[in-house]
This record gives sequence, structure tokens and C-alpha cells, in this order.
Amino acid sequence: MDLQLTDKVAVVTGASKGIGLAIADAFAREGTHVIAGSRSITAELEGLREKYGVTAFPVDLSTAEGPDALVRHAVDQYGRVDVLVNTLGAGTPRRGFLDIDDTEWQRIFNMTLFSAVRASRAALPYLLDAAGSSIINMSSINARLPFPMVVDYSAAKAGLSSLTKSLSEEFAPQGVRVNAIAPGPVRTPFWTAPGGFADATAAQAGTTAQEAIDVVVPQSMGISTGRVTEAHEVADLALFLASPLAGNITGAEFTIDGGQVKTL
Repeated sequence: MDLQLTDKVAVVTGASKGIGLAIADAFAREGTHVIAGSRSITAELEGLREKYGVTAFPVDLSTAEGPDALVRHAVDQYGRVDVLVNTLGAGTPRRGFLDIDDTEWQRIFNMTLFSAVRASRAALPYLLDAAGSSIINMSSINARLPFPMVVDYSAAKAGLSSLTKSLSEEFAPQGVRVNAIAPGPVRTPFWTAPGGFADATAAQAGTTAQEAIDVVVPQSMGISTGRVTEAHEVADLALFLASPLAGNITGAEFTIDGGQVKTL
């Protein structure tokens, strides 16, 4: 299926690994010009640069200046922006709310919410000039599910979901669609890296990290399909939402969690 994304210009934040990397890869495969922003340029991102010509731009997107610098680099290189995908986010498993001080709250919000606020503010003047442009925000089912181990991350994602609705309402009449994707557990370094959620779950269950993500997490979280989501599945959804095939979809949030969330 032709998603009509060839030669479009997509800015992707948090693109060095996980969902962001998968999204940068997916857009590049569609012939989109991708500007991938991340604090570090990983070997995987370097591979996309060599294979598809993806622009890997090193930038700290948690700072006030970082998102604007990323968007300006895209405009300097291609003269426009057609798609902004905000995937940057951070969460650290902890025992609960009382373990999180103001510094950590600010760090998580800077990365997870304010990076998207700033990138959207920087990109919107150019998105408004582009036909069929869109913003896709990577929220989470944690925006609606209580999970004390990541209460700060969950609050930031709830803010991102609200931002999505507000931006869609303001800018849809001007031709910019804004949607969100809310994944459940996804097989990414967010879960699989040392000290991540798979390790934390394994410690509680008395098993290995691999067993935790393959068996314990799907069972304990009630994932109906019996497995966690793969990053490329989230990327495929992002491609569709950015394409003209989703031309009348805005202000929506799409859950991709294998049936974990049971409510309407």
C-alpha cells in the first residue's frame, strides 16, 4: 500500500532507540526525509543514516533550546516540516510516590512532556504551511492506569494526551492533524535495558528478565494476546496516522496494548 509519504519531511524525537528508532526506520523505508533527534547517535541510528540517508542530529531535547534546534536543522536542510513525531520519554521504576523528589519530577516532565510542547511550538509555523501535515505524540496507557512505580511518568503522559487534544482542536481547522498513540508494554530498552522494568518485574517474580517480559508481564497485566507489543507495530500505526489515508483523523488516541486495557 502506498502511504504517500515519499519525499515528505518528518522530524522524530527520541530516535536513538526503541519506538523512536523504529519510527525513524519505518518513515525512511517509505521514502520520507527523516531528521532524527537524540542525545546520542547510536550504532542503529548510524545504520539508518548509511542505509537511507536519515539525518541523525545530536541534541538534548530535555533542554529549552533542544527541540527548536532540531526543527531549525530540518528546515535548514529541507525547507519545510510535514510531520512531527514526539516519541521522547523517560521513566524509572521506583518503589512509589515518596521516592520521587522535585528534581526527578522535573527531569521526567522535561523529557516526556515539555520536549513535545517545545518541539510542537517550534514545528507548528512550518506545519501550518505544509499541506496535510500532522503531529503524532507517543503517550502511554499509563496516562490512564495507576502504576505507583512510575507515577511521575504517568502524570507526564497524561499531560501529553491532554496536549494532543488541545492542539488538535486549535489547529485542525488550519490543516494540521494531531493524534496520539498509547502503547502498553513494548519490547524496547525502556523494558529490556539493565535496570529497566523487565529487571524490576523479574526481581519481584523471582525469575529472569527474559521470562518476565515474555511470560510474567503478559499474564500479570492481562494482555489478551499473550505477548507484549513490538516496536515496529507502533511504528506502522504512526505511519498510517501521518499519511493521507488518515486524512480525517485528528484529536484521537490509539491504544496498542494487546487488549490490556479492558474499559471502553
